[in-house]
Formats: sequence, structure tokens, C-alpha cells
Amino acid sequence: MNNSLLQLLVLAGIAVFLILKLRSVLGTREGFEKPPVPAEDPRPAPVRRSFDVIEGGPDRDITDHVADGSAAAKALAAMKQAEPSFALTGFLSGARGAYEMILMAYEKGDLDSIRPFLSPDVADSFAEAIADRKAQGLTIDSSFVGMRELALHEATFDSATKEAEISVRFVAELNSVVRNAAGEIVEGTPKEIKRQRDIWTFARKMGASDPNWHLVATGD
Repeated sequence: MNNSLLQLLVLAGIAVFLILKLRSVLGTREGFEKPPVPAEDPRPAPVRRSFDVIEGGPDRDITDHVADGSAAAKALAAMKQAEPSFALTGFLSGARGAYEMILMAYEKGDLDSIRPFLSPDVADSFAEAIADRKAQGLTIDSSFVGMRELALHEATFDSATKEAEISVRFVAELNSVVRNAAGEIVEGTPKEIKRQRDIWTFARKMGASDPNWHLVATGD
């Protein structure tokens, strides 16, 4: 065997050794090389929330209904400090139900069912109007069609007494007819839908055990 052949065999052996060594470190790669897949992080991925509450930011429960920094907004914020469980959105939802219940009971002359939700002054005013209606022999057939508008009108808070007052503007749709003692219609028509506009004021002592708000004033 000549020297050139011997050198060739030695070089071939070294090449085979190097290839095997590289495979043990890099693994086998064929064709197009895909980018390496990063190791999976064992920690759970952070949960994305639809919103984040920024400490010190505006209270959306308030600013969705009144201007931030307004007198009403400050009063509502003070109510929440006096009673942390208070939520304006929940109050307005309850006010909507209270409006329909009180208005329909008043139209029917049923004061007893709503008296617990009225201040003494409002209860006396309603009682006088109902008595006057009966004296004239008038009755009202009324049905609540729906609420067109409901918005916070004003809010005040007395930090000394913790008395809160919230005024709400209502625009409702009613079907209402007034009949005389003979059953004849003297106002409205059976198919007519009319709008009723009111501003009602509800009051309550924040932090009190009684959760009910009372109607203390009515107007338009």
C-alpha cells in the first residue's frame, strides 16, 4: 500500500468520526431547517382581562351617569364611602322598578301597597289626590307600556347625617283612560299611548339597616 492511499484512508476515518460526533451534538437535519421551537414556559400564561381597574382612576359606576368631578359625582362617591356596598347602577335599576310599581298603584288608587316606600309627605299628597278622584267618581284604567328614558338628574349627600338624596328623570309610556261614575271615558282613548315625564327624588340614610329608599318628592 503506497503512502498516498494510506493518507486517504486516514483522512476518510477522521471524516467519519467528525460526522458521527456532530450528529450526537446537533441531531439529524434533513432538507429545510425550521427555526428552533422555544422551550415551553412552565408558568401559566397571564389571564387577559377585558378591563383593568386603575387605582385612583374614575369610578365608572358613577362617571357612566354623571360628569366626573361634578357635584353629583362627589356626592355619589361620598355615599359609597359611607356604604361601600352601594352601587349607582343597581340603584337606578331598582328605581325603574319602583317607578312602575308606585305609579301603577297610584293610578289604581292602591296606596296601602306602596306606603312603605313613600315619605309621609308624599303619602299624604297621594292620599289626598286619590280621595279627590274618588269624590268625583273618577277611575283610571292604566297599563305600563315601557320606559323610554331613565337618567340620574341630581344627587346630594349630607356627611353629617349621612342622608342621601338621588333625583331620577323618567320618561315612560302609558296607556291610560279616565272614566266617570257611569263608566264613560272622559280622558284618553283605549289605544292611545302617552308619555309620562317625571323627576322623582329618593332618599335614604346610608349605612342604615333598612335597605329601602323612600320617595320624598315628585315633579316634572
